[in-house]
Amino acid sequence: MTGLKKNLDLTLEQKRKAIESGCRKISICRQCELLGLNRSSLYYKSSGETEYNEQLMKVIDEQYVKTPFYGINKMTAWLHRQDHHVNHKRVRRLMRQMGLEAVYPRRERYLSIPDRQHRIYPYLLKDVQIKQADQVWSADITYIRMHRGWVYLTAVMDWFSRYALSWEVSVTLESDFCVEALKQALSFGRPQIFNTDQGSQFTSTEFTKILQDASVQISMDGKGRAFDNIFSERLWRTVKYEEVYLRDYQSVNEAGYYLGRYFEFYNNERLHEALGYRSPAEVYGTACATDAVVTPVALRAPSVTTALIHGDNSTLETPVFCLDNG
Repeated sequence: MTGLKKNLDLTLEQKRKAIESGCRKISICRQCELLGLNRSSLYYKSSGETEYNEQLMKVIDEQYVKTPFYGINKMTAWLHRQDHHVNHKRVRRLMRQMGLEAVYPRRERYLSIPDRQHRIYPYLLKDVQIKQADQVWSADITYIRMHRGWVYLTAVMDWFSRYALSWEVSVTLESDFCVEALKQALSFGRPQIFNTDQGSQFTSTEFTKILQDASVQISMDGKGRAFDNIFSERLWRTVKYEEVYLRDYQSVNEAGYYLGRYFEFYNNERLHEALGYRSPAEVYGTACATDAVVTPVALRAPSVTTALIHGDNSTLETPVFCLDNG
């Protein structure tokens, strides 16, 4: 430690954990000063949402999956039709808290708030054809509701096979759980390109350094590019429809247990139409074992407006964009 606070690349949660309450030599006040931690942040405990607000968040989350193009005004009007007479200010705050936004170019995404001090990398996947496993991986974060409160879920996915390489849950949006998911995913192999949005969790030094040390090219979605990471968005919709909305998690441990069971099913048993009715594990495992370029549907980055159909050497003349659960 040089004594300069700006040299401490620690998250808020890491700074809290670094405080030693029983230390006699250095007072808590002095420890906070050395770490650049406000004392109010050390003692702060969130009061949480009211029971009615949590009910609203569940309703909004379910409707958003059905109509992701609803913005603040339309969502507020829809809530009024369901006898929830709330104003647009409350709807805006709750949707921001859940990281939800209408699917059209917007200035920012609230689950992934950028840090201006972090480096932003360019988007590398425009016009790139995805031909094999471990060519492109991506990561994203979503909101998972519980009976009381919520948790945040992150997952790392292989684009070619749709295989979920790793996942983690957290009660905060600190970068730690994203870093842990990345480390777990890298135990499977190394991608050529790793794509994320510009959220501070993914632009943090700890996250990007792991990728740089593994000689992985870093790609990040451009601002206002709602579909640059569409495969992760499809995964979230599938997870919510087929698992989250069918249950009412009572605790974080319960959410982790059932999500773990679902990802096991998703990877090894769930059949994907886009994969020729095979499971992600079959496609990912076969492609890695044979190192062959064999794909049910030749995938292109979402910014490409044409697609190649397996078994047909012709390219479709009209743009094709599919939002199925596969």
